Amino acid sequence: MKLALEALRPCLDGAIPAVIATCAEDGTPNVAYASQVHYVDTEHVALSYQFFSKTRENVLAHPYAQAQVIEPGSFRHFRLRLHYLRTETTGPLFEYMKAQLAGIASQTGMDKVFVLRGADIYRVLDIEVVDPELPPAPALSDALLRLRRALELLDDSADLSELADGALVALSPNFCIHHALLLMLDEAGDALYTLASLGYANSGIGAEVKVGEGIIGVAAREKIPVRINYRTGDYSYQAAMRATRPGEARIPLPVLAEPHSQIAVPLIRGGQLVGVLYAESEHDTCFSHADEDALVVYARHLAMLISQVPCEPDDAAPARTETSARPSGVPLHIRHFPADHSIFIDNDYLIKGVAGSILWTLLNEHVATGRLDFCNRELRRDPRLQLPDFGHNLETRLLLLQRRLAERCSAIALEKTGRGRFHLVLERPLTLSPG
Repeated sequence: MKLALEALRPCLDGAIPAVIATCAEDGTPNVAYASQVHYVDTEHVALSYQFFSKTRENVLAHPYAQAQVIEPGSFRHFRLRLHYLRTETTGPLFEYMKAQLAGIASQTGMDKVFVLRGADIYRVLDIEVVDPELPPAPALSDALLRLRRALELLDDSADLSELADGALVALSPNFCIHHALLLMLDEAGDALYTLASLGYANSGIGAEVKVGEGIIGVAAREKIPVRINYRTGDYSYQAAMRATRPGEARIPLPVLAEPHSQIAVPLIRGGQLVGVLYAESEHDTCFSHADEDALVVYARHLAMLISQVPCEPDDAAPARTETSARPSGVPLHIRHFPADHSIFIDNDYLIKGVAGSILWTLLNEHVATGRLDFCNRELRRDPRLQLPDFGHNLETRLLLLQRRLAERCSAIALEKTGRGRFHLVLERPLTLSPG
């Protein structure tokens, strides 16, 4: 019975370097280590092309090679007979391998040297078990069963807030994930913002990642999962994810200082990016191929649930209540910068973008009329906000604003009072000034 390439996926994680044998035109053999033998599909693998090595020179002249890979846990050896087909220098596969190579390179301080130039695609002609007398590695836990249990925990979410938190909490008992982020795509489509987090001292709510930045941004840009199973703390991906650029108001991501395993999975619905689910661990080889497959399904289901969170009906009447007595005490100084709708409270940065614009509109309405009760429908139609036509953009931004206020400014809060309705809580008077 022919061995299936899928059965060798644990061998293709890079835990143990593979050995590649090629032959020059004159018959001279060459043997070298490969940092990556990447699983492409049931018939193909890819090798990383980093520089014009003897291996690459040989396969361009004589397009056949043999790769020996080792299964972690059992140390069984498998020999793959390969036929070189082509080199890809762009696209999802190239970006996936580029991100993984970055993680490997960081361990030896070679991130400036190990630059991926291409992904060499090979057809697998045959697979040979070198040492058939060795027993296989112990079977991993059933990823499908873990996925089923995780999905069951999402069924009872009543609103977007419960769904966002529940989606991360469900990862702990089923995938042993204790550090995770849920990020949503912003209205411009060029950045993601953190809506929920799990396991960090600082939640990082509102923290942004540019599309294409780090493994989260790469997963978003290419709409593919990106998985790295080795320490990447020294690599610029992590530095970029944590940094605040000079002169820029930015909430840093609460990522681990030295993650040994990372996975970023895009949330896709109808071919469109909704957000990214990111998880990390302080341990090596935390995420298997089976985990990746299960989390891809989980993320797609989550994207569907997020898009189905009920919005307020269009016929809902605007909320109106009697004005309340003005709060007393030292006024809060609120500054708004219209260029990016950044909001500063007593000179401390709070939030920007659509959420900042919403807060500025609410506070101005209160100062002008004394109102404290609002509904989503009137915000959605308010010309001052210029909200884009972006699905549940208003609901996600209101949730983001509510959570950010709870963390950074206890004197202002948004309390839900019904479906599509909320109450503005003010414990101090306001002084509003444009930036």
